[in-house]
Amino acid sequence: MGLSDRIISLGTLFTVACVLFSIYMRDYNELDARLINVINGLISVEEQQVRLSPKVAVGYGACVDLFVDGKDLLPSDVENLRPRHHDFINDYFQLYESYSYYFQHGAAAERFTSNSSLFDELVSAAERTPGSRYVIGGNAAVMAIRMHYEGCRVLLAATLSDRHLKSIPEEITVVGGPITRDDVHLILEYKAGETWGSYSAPRANRYILHNDYYNPRVKSLHDFGAQLKAFRPDVFVVSGLQLMDNYIYDEKRDLRIEILQGIRDQIFMVPRSTKIHFEMASYTEEKLLNLVKEDIVPFSDSLGMNEQELANLHSLYMYGNVSVVTDSTPRVASVLDEMRSIFWEIRRTSKSVPDHKTLTRLHVHTLAFQAIMTDTHSPWKQSDVAAAKASLTAYRHVCASPEVDANQAKLLMDDSFSRSLNGGTDRVVLEPERPVPCWQEGQVTICVATGVVCRNAQQTAGGGDNISAAALAVQI
Repeated sequence: MGLSDRIISLGTLFTVACVLFSIYMRDYNELDARLINVINGLISVEEQQVRLSPKVAVGYGACVDLFVDGKDLLPSDVENLRPRHHDFINDYFQLYESYSYYFQHGAAAERFTSNSSLFDELVSAAERTPGSRYVIGGNAAVMAIRMHYEGCRVLLAATLSDRHLKSIPEEITVVGGPITRDDVHLILEYKAGETWGSYSAPRANRYILHNDYYNPRVKSLHDFGAQLKAFRPDVFVVSGLQLMDNYIYDEKRDLRIEILQGIRDQIFMVPRSTKIHFEMASYTEEKLLNLVKEDIVPFSDSLGMNEQELANLHSLYMYGNVSVVTDSTPRVASVLDEMRSIFWEIRRTSKSVPDHKTLTRLHVHTLAFQAIMTDTHSPWKQSDVAAAKASLTAYRHVCASPEVDANQAKLLMDDSFSRSLNGGTDRVVLEPERPVPCWQEGQVTICVATGVVCRNAQQTAGGGDNISAAALAVQI
């Protein structure tokens, strides 16, 4: 090839590169514009919120979360490691196997260890790890604080030491009594694309390990009941029950049955008009989840959960077993189909339970979108505002910023989605300026909000509780 031919070839390559770059920049600018329009659209919907001051009772429990980067605490060169699920953790190798299993799926997990020495060693090591930090945690406490910020008057059932009770906003009434030693939850966080050994995380998430004493026994139950009836809440939130999952009690009798019956009795203490919201979480023990299915779900007006917990509950109702892990980024149509299925199945099966309630609200939060399904004739209001609020709260919590910065955000949803995997349904087109489409299907209304994803996750634990609580506060 002569010099002139080489010059022509280089010129051709340069031209092609310029064309490809211009196409890339055009597509990039279009995506950037869409992101900004979606954020502005969500904020515009959120601003339609009618702010009231409802009374909310939230149970049960609180803890102190110790956050640490998983890669900084756990060795990544473990030999003969085989990722697999464990119901509970008793030694380091089980922890490594369990952590790698959920890490490679990008799935949230929460596990109990009865090995106090193991747990204390991990906590001590985490405290010495640069960047680790303590914050108030626990489903009930986090939801209570979020609902307080949203303007609710809150009664919280929780046990904390005097030191950490001071971290709860003084406007929140905390009942349950002080304790001398807080339950600590070790939060092992990881970011999207992060590697640990030979494994890569498809999304940001967290793995929680605990060695609780007070929360699995719901020590605040009695004191809470003494004030609950007089408080007469507009909404009663039941949460934190997953901390009984695979817990080893010293007593010969199964305390969980007594505890769940005690919670059900408290549900009957409040006026029939009080809405009951049950916040799901990660369950692996089939027996406990069946008890929850019998004693809590039939008496709930509303359920909140993520995509993994939805798949778990759906599997229990439809197939009689627990689903350990599922797709961390499911399609909208798949989630909506499971929501429809579980919504009507719970309503059908609850009819045979004396004094049951009728499920009228279901909120599922995923990384890519928020979906809220309500009975059209129920008192739940502003589903579109609640979905928008949930999406923005997810970003704000994970990015640890009150402002939504397009430079730190991204969208995972396409510009349209199918309503069902069963076919025969029109696709819903997402207009950037109107990012919360709603539609009616017979007796139910469904709203789906585009998720605004934080590119650089600062915290993932507590995200679901903040999201659910913010959306719920809008709809009371």
